[in-house]
Amino acid sequence: MTTETNSVLNSFKEAFAPVTEAFKSFQSLEVPEAAREFVKKQAETAKERAADFYAGSEKASEVIESAVTGSVSEVAKIGRTIQQAIYQDAEAFFAGVDKLASAKSINEAVQIQSDLLRAQGETIVSRAKASSEYLGKLVSEGAKNAQDNFAKVYNKTA
Repeated sequence: MTTETNSVLNSFKEAFAPVTEAFKSFQSLEVPEAAREFVKKQAETAKERAADFYAGSEKASEVIESAVTGSVSEVAKIGRTIQQAIYQDAEAFFAGVDKLASAKSINEAVQIQSDLLRAQGETIVSRAKASSEYLGKLVSEGAKNAQDNFAKVYNKTA
């Protein structure tokens, strides 16, 4: 049995001898200096581009963070303004109910109601005007900030 095993093993070694020789020569194969320099140069260029990309992405993140921070602040301001308007409307409503309750005649009640509706209409018009001015200001400032921020990012990465 050992003789048979040895002969099978020797046959196997002989069959794969060319592959073994080729692998040994491949291991000792030298890479030309020009190829090594090319790889080093390409790696350095890729490293520089990665650093530039990282710097650009950091700048873009800063721009986004400042824009989002400003937006959150404006949303909070708008929310507070809406809350204040709702409170003022509730106060006006209860004051109107109190005035109507003090009316001594139908004509007086109609006059009070008419005055209340006119005051409410003036308030709505005033709020609409203030809102449109505020939104116009936000849009123009937002567009200018976006333009400035994109210019900063583009100039840094270009």
